[in-house]
Amino acid sequence: MQIKFLGTGTSTGVPEIGCHCKVCSSTDPKDSRLRTSALFTVKNKNLLIDCGPDFRQQMLNSHTEKIDAVLLTHIHYDHTSGLDELRVFCKKRSVDVFLEPWVADAIRARIPYCFVEHPYPGVANLNLNEISTEPFLLKDILVTPIRVMHYNLPILGYRIENVAYITDMLYMPEDEIKKIENIDLLIVNALRHTEHISHQTLDMALNLIKRVSPKKAYLIHMSHHMGLHEIESERLPENVHFAYDGLQIDTETLFE
Repeated sequence: MQIKFLGTGTSTGVPEIGCHCKVCSSTDPKDSRLRTSALFTVKNKNLLIDCGPDFRQQMLNSHTEKIDAVLLTHIHYDHTSGLDELRVFCKKRSVDVFLEPWVADAIRARIPYCFVEHPYPGVANLNLNEISTEPFLLKDILVTPIRVMHYNLPILGYRIENVAYITDMLYMPEDEIKKIENIDLLIVNALRHTEHISHQTLDMALNLIKRVSPKKAYLIHMSHHMGLHEIESERLPENVHFAYDGLQIDTETLFE
């Protein structure tokens, strides 16, 4: 399995508009973060997790020419507003999008022109597949949705084979933790050092990582309040890393 981190920033991105802090002013490319999204390549299938406002730029940056399916975590704009841009991947067939029923309803209302009986030529041809928290097969790939809470909003993380990807989480219900036991790689959000109403802090993410004990963990969905990548990385445990835009990892070689 190959994983490309297309974006690793929070909803405002980094640099944040109008901010001149040391992170937003940094010349280190690892401190520039588009909105959070990732591309999993499994069994020659490209699975996109979330499709936000930076999707077009992320596809150009990553030289991605094929999307086989999209997994949405929740409805928020920074995770769904790029869906219309999938039109370039719909020229020969529809793109399957997997999402919860209430998210599907919101998407149909947000971009109704994609779902009318006779759509305008060239619009995104999206096949919405409504899912629950039960495991399902995407082609021949086992995907396990993970229920997590984004403040009081129930959203989804995903386990794909032996990798778990969780973003925008404040906490995980106790009975869901078993879904990420015995994983090799945990990718999880850590917004900043100080508490936030709807996101994990760095300490909360590190505590979850310690409890689950994956071989490695990567942190995503960071704001500029996290600090400089180079400095903050030195303070992390040996098996934990800050992901950054453009990072590519291969699970076949990651643990050698």
